[in-house]
Amino acid sequence: MTGLHDLEARLAPHFLTVLGGFNPDPGEAGIWKFAQTLVLIGPKEPGYWPHLTAQKEWDGRPDPVDRWSRRVIGRLACQIGGKALFPFGGPPFHPFYAWALRSGQVWDSPVRLLVHAGQGLMVSFRGALALRERFEIAPATRPCDSCAAPCLRACPAGVLGRAGYDVPGCHAFLDQPAGADCLNAGCITRRACPLSAGYARLPEHSGYHMSQFHK
Repeated sequence: MTGLHDLEARLAPHFLTVLGGFNPDPGEAGIWKFAQTLVLIGPKEPGYWPHLTAQKEWDGRPDPVDRWSRRVIGRLACQIGGKALFPFGGPPFHPFYAWALRSGQVWDSPVRLLVHAGQGLMVSFRGALALRERFEIAPATRPCDSCAAPCLRACPAGVLGRAGYDVPGCHAFLDQPAGADCLNAGCITRRACPLSAGYARLPEHSGYHMSQFHK
């Protein structure tokens, strides 16, 4: 592999992209002893959801998104001589939250959810690639530093704020008729982020993940 542009070209047919990365410490535990770079991989819009739901894993059996991610990212890792790591399949689980904060492209938002320089609060990770090559990934500017933080006022249930996320309170709200918009079209707080609003994620994509969360 010749560089990150080559990696992006390999990811593009699967509507995936590099969402950030970092250079691990030599021999850092939990990654891969040969890793010089760890890159975080996630959906690339527009087009990700129609592509994903047309894949063979969308067969009515459990965990189609995870099964597809493992096949696609795992195969790519083999092709380029790297190692695939995933945010599912534990315990133990890989520390994707902590990895994201080291990436220079993702930060802790005012509501404590991760926010990405391009995808806002809609950011999600399908996996990571530990690479033998050393690549430098330029950091971005934290978008929240120049934002009025509408996310802090958006949650209709008042369960997302500076204190963090009241998960039981969220589930209780989703059980009510007033929670139908969040459940069917995705979290209102995530949608309130100006970067999220400009990102082409489909409501049915968000709705699917909300339905999985609220089983």
